[in-house]
Amino acid sequence: MQELICEIKARDSKKIKGGYPLIDKRAVVHPEHLQEEGSILKLTDENGRFIGKGYYGNQNKGIGWVLTRKQEEAIDQAFFDAKITKALRARAAYFNSEETTAFRVFNGEGDGIGGLIIDYYAGFFVIHWYSQGIYTFKDMVISSLQKWEGGYKGIYEKKRFDTKGKYIEDDDFVAGVRGEFPLIVKENGANFAVDLNDGAMVGVFLDQRDVRRTIRDKYARGKTVLNMFSYTGAFSVFAALGGAKKTTSVDLANRSYAKTIEQFSINGIDYESQDIIVEDVFKYFKYAARKELKFDLVILDPPSFAKSKKFTFSAAKDYTNLLKDTIAITEKNGTIVASTNCSAFNMDKFKGFIDTACKDMKRRYRIREEFSLPDDFKTISEYKEGDYLKVVFIELIG
Repeated sequence: MQELICEIKARDSKKIKGGYPLIDKRAVVHPEHLQEEGSILKLTDENGRFIGKGYYGNQNKGIGWVLTRKQEEAIDQAFFDAKITKALRARAAYFNSEETTAFRVFNGEGDGIGGLIIDYYAGFFVIHWYSQGIYTFKDMVISSLQKWEGGYKGIYEKKRFDTKGKYIEDDDFVAGVRGEFPLIVKENGANFAVDLNDGAMVGVFLDQRDVRRTIRDKYARGKTVLNMFSYTGAFSVFAALGGAKKTTSVDLANRSYAKTIEQFSINGIDYESQDIIVEDVFKYFKYAARKELKFDLVILDPPSFAKSKKFTFSAAKDYTNLLKDTIAITEKNGTIVASTNCSAFNMDKFKGFIDTACKDMKRRYRIREEFSLPDDFKTISEYKEGDYLKVVFIELIG
């Protein structure tokens, strides 16, 4: 494959030499020369010296990723075989687990190929392509998975790119045998129903595995639990399995109702004994405050950005106010599980939001536990934005 010489500005070439994997458009001296996504880029500094090799692929984070800092290394089938096989072998403990059968097997730049994510669901691989650029290597990636010594049933894909930023609706089946959906997978002994061929989302976010287990094992027993932005109710299921007195799940999406019922049912939980509410979360906060409702444990896991008819939410700007609304409906000595997947700020800044909210509400607090990504979501220290998940268990005192 022909390589396109791509000159990097001085400040950015130093970062790339130091291991930074993302190619930013502002770092490229002549970005207008980049035409065809999937092109192999030979990165040089302003003196023409080699600093790395990557590919051109537009996504919201940048215009490509560094793949190697070895000048003679080819980006070919052997390259993809080596990276993917190494990543799969590193997840051996998960492949051998009977308690957890859904996990991440390739985590983008953390495993050496930015823009490529691969998850595993009870025998099925799901590939997430984050740019047209990485998608040009589709045949090589699929070939690498088909060589996996552990075997597989089928392969599905999610094209997470197009000019409008929307998911490309298509038949996501790629190879092997088609799955029968819903497919039941396990997480720490609990069941989840997933559909690998139903749009961008399959029904559960795997990065919250350790948090859900902690809620079940240490925080839920005997508690009234509120799960805001509940999606398919995964946190609620684990709280109920942990002995919660009652769970309340709130999400704006109409499909969340049936999906949450399904998740409760496959775990042997009477969904009619739980509250499942389809409503704008921001309206529910006002309703709960007006009715003086209080909860022992509140789980707050909003998207980085959300928009409803009356409200627009940005985690970077609005999380503090969201926490204030949450504190107002949390019982004395209650616990808030504050979570965000926003990569625009770090854990220290997130704790600053928490401190400001508690002080503004005149509530003392202590931080009980903190979580970031589980170990199958491999990250690298040179790209701190990749370690995006921040979860803090906040105990309100008095």
